[in-house]
Amino acid sequence: MSEAKPPQQDIAALAKGGRTNFLGFLLRLMARMPFLFIASRLYGAPAMGRFASALVMVEFAGMLSTLGQKRGLAQRLAENDEHPANVVGDAVLLAMSVALGMGALIFLFPQSMYPSGNFTPTDTLLVLAIPGIALGDLALAALAYRFDVATTVRARSVVEPWTLSLAAGGLYFLLPASGLILAYLASVWAATSVALFVLLRSYGLPQAWKPRPALLWQIARRNIPLAGADAVEWGTRKLDVFILRFFVGEAAVGIYYFAQQIASLPQKLKTSFEPVLGPVITRSVKDKDYAAIAKQVCQVGFWIGAAQIGIAMALGIPGEGLMGLGGPAFVSGTAALVFLLIAEVVASKAVVSEAALVYLARMRNLWISLGTIAFQAVLTTTLIVAARNAGLGPMYVAAAASLALAIALGLSSAVKSRVLSRILGRSISNWRWGLAWAIVPALAAGVATKWLPEWAQLSLGIPLILGIYCYMLWVRAFGPEDRMLFRKQQAA
Repeated sequence: MSEAKPPQQDIAALAKGGRTNFLGFLLRLMARMPFLFIASRLYGAPAMGRFASALVMVEFAGMLSTLGQKRGLAQRLAENDEHPANVVGDAVLLAMSVALGMGALIFLFPQSMYPSGNFTPTDTLLVLAIPGIALGDLALAALAYRFDVATTVRARSVVEPWTLSLAAGGLYFLLPASGLILAYLASVWAATSVALFVLLRSYGLPQAWKPRPALLWQIARRNIPLAGADAVEWGTRKLDVFILRFFVGEAAVGIYYFAQQIASLPQKLKTSFEPVLGPVITRSVKDKDYAAIAKQVCQVGFWIGAAQIGIAMALGIPGEGLMGLGGPAFVSGTAALVFLLIAEVVASKAVVSEAALVYLARMRNLWISLGTIAFQAVLTTTLIVAARNAGLGPMYVAAAASLALAIALGLSSAVKSRVLSRILGRSISNWRWGLAWAIVPALAAGVATKWLPEWAQLSLGIPLILGIYCYMLWVRAFGPEDRMLFRKQQAA
C-alpha cells in the first residue's frame, strides 16, 4: 500500500489541477467573448488584423525571453538545495535581461510588428508587454511547482481577459486608433501583478542572493533545448498568422484572428495542465519510475483529449453563429474555425508527450519540433499559394493555412507519442473506445440543432451538445481515477 500511495497522490494532484483549470476555461470563455465582440464591432476587422500582426512578434519575444524556464524551473527547484526564492531570482534576472534586449530591438524595427507600415508612435509601446509576459510566465510556473494553479486561473482567466475587454471598450472612446494595443498592454501587466503578489507571499524575498553571471550562462545554455521546444510549439500556433500577413489584407487576418481566439480556448485548457504535469513528471524522472510517467501522460492526455473533443463539437457545429457575433463579414471565417478546432484536438497527444520528452530526450524532442514547424511552413505556403492560384477568396486562403496547421500538429502527435513510447517501453495513448459512445450522440444532436435559428443554435445547441457528451462520457468512458477530477481531495 505504501508503494501505491505516491502515484495515487500524483494522479490526485493532476486531478486537482484539472478541476481548477476547467473552471478557468469557463471563466476565460465568458471573459474572452466580450473582447471579441468589442474588438470586431467597434474597431473592425482591419484593426484586429493589425493587432494580431503585432502580437505575433511581441508574444514570440515574451515567450522566448523565458528561455524554456517555464518548464526548466520545476527541474531546478526539484534538484537545487538553495533557498527556493534564490532559484526564482536567478530565473527572473535571466528572463528580464533577455526580454529588455529583445524589446529594445523590436522597438528600433517596428516594421517587424507592422509589416504594412500602418502604425502610430503609441502602437510601438506594445513592446513593453514583452517583460510583462516573461515575468508573469515565470511567476506562475514557480507557483505551479507548489501546485498553486488557482493563481494561474485568477491571473489568466479572470484578471487578464476582463481587463482586456473593459480597457478595449473604454479606450475606443479615448484613443480609437491604438485602443486594442493599449488594452492588451494593460491586461498583461494586470495579470503579471497578481502573479507577482502571490509569488512574493509564497516564496518570500531571496536571501543572501546576488547576480551570478556564470550561473546564469549555465542555466541559459542548459535550457536551450527547452527554449527551442517552447519556441517551436508556440510557433506552430502563430506561424499561420505570420505567413498570412504577407498574402492577405488586414481585414482577412482580423477575421482569422477572431476564429483563432475562439479555437484557442481549448488550447488554454490543455496548456494550463503543463505547470502541474511538469513537477509531477520531474519527480518520477528523478526516481526513474517510467511506469508512473506513462500512466500520468496517458491519464492527462485522456482528460485533455476528451475535453477538447467536446468543446470542438460545441463550438464547431454552430460555428457560423459564433463567427456571426463579430458581424456578417466574419461568417466567412467559419471553415478556418473548424480546421483550427480540429488542430487543437489532434495536438493534445503531442503536448502531453512533450511534457515528458523535455526531461527524458530534450534534443530528440527539439529536432522533432523543428521538423514539425519546417514541414508546417512549407505546407502552409504551398496550400496558400495553391488557393490563390485557384482564384479563391481571402478567407479560403486563410482556411488553407488552418488546414496546414491541423495536418502538421497531427503528424507531430504521432511522432512524439511514438518516441516517448519507445523510451518508456509502454504504450502512450489518449484514446478510449468509450469516447465513441459520447461523440456519436452528441454529434447527432448538434447536427439536428442546425435546423434551428442561429440564436437557438448558440443558446440551446451548445448546452445540449455538451450535456449529452458529458453524460455519456461519465457513464461510458470514465473510470475511478477519471472521477477524481470531480471529487474534492482532502488535504494531506
